[in-house]
Amino acid sequence: MCLLPPSLLLGSLLFSEQASAGGQLEEPLADAVRNALSAAIASQAPPEPIFRDTESRMTYLRWLGTMSTRLAKKKPEWQIRKEFLQTVWYEAKRAGLDVTLVMGLIQVESNFRKFAVSPVGARGYMQVMPFWTRVIGDGDPGKLFHMQTNLRFGCVILRHYLDRERGDLFMGLGRYNGSRGKAPYPNAVLGARRNWEFSG
Repeated sequence: MCLLPPSLLLGSLLFSEQASAGGQLEEPLADAVRNALSAAIASQAPPEPIFRDTESRMTYLRWLGTMSTRLAKKKPEWQIRKEFLQTVWYEAKRAGLDVTLVMGLIQVESNFRKFAVSPVGARGYMQVMPFWTRVIGDGDPGKLFHMQTNLRFGCVILRHYLDRERGDLFMGLGRYNGSRGKAPYPNAVLGARRNWEFSG
C-alpha cells in the first residue's frame, strides 16, 4: 500500500475541514451488527470504562490526559472533552478497534464537530448515513447527533466493513467512505491517525 506524498496528504487533511464522507452503501447486516446498533439507541449515558487492574486504569488515565491536551483547541470545555474521549475509548475497544484509528477517522470525517453534516446527509462525528437508523427499525436520523449513538454506530460500522474486507485496513476504510480501492481517503485517515498515537 503506498501512501500519498505529503502535498497530497495535506490536501486530503485540509479537505477534512468539511464533512465530506458518508458514502456507505446500504446492505444486509448480520444479526450481531444489527443488535449492536440497536443497543446504541437504548444507551444514553457516557460509558464508564472498566479495567482489569490498576496498571490498565493508569494507562487509560495517562492516555486521557495526553489526548485531552491535544484535543483542547477543538473541544475547549473539559467535561465535554472528557466524555467524548471516554466514549471514543469505550466504543473503539468494544468494537475491537484501535483507538488511534478511530480518532484519525473522526478527524477526517468531521474534524471533531458533533453536528457535522456532509453533502450527502451523513451525520455527526463519524459521519454515519441516516439509512443505518432505518435499517435497525428506528428511522430517526436525529439520534445520530447523540455522541454515544454516533460513536457506537461508527465503530460498529467500521468493524463490519473491516470484517467484510478480512481485516484489510486500506480496503475497509475505503468501504467506510464509499471509495473502496481508492487511496485518498484511507491515506488521509492513516495520516491523521498519527496525530493520536500514544506510547503509554
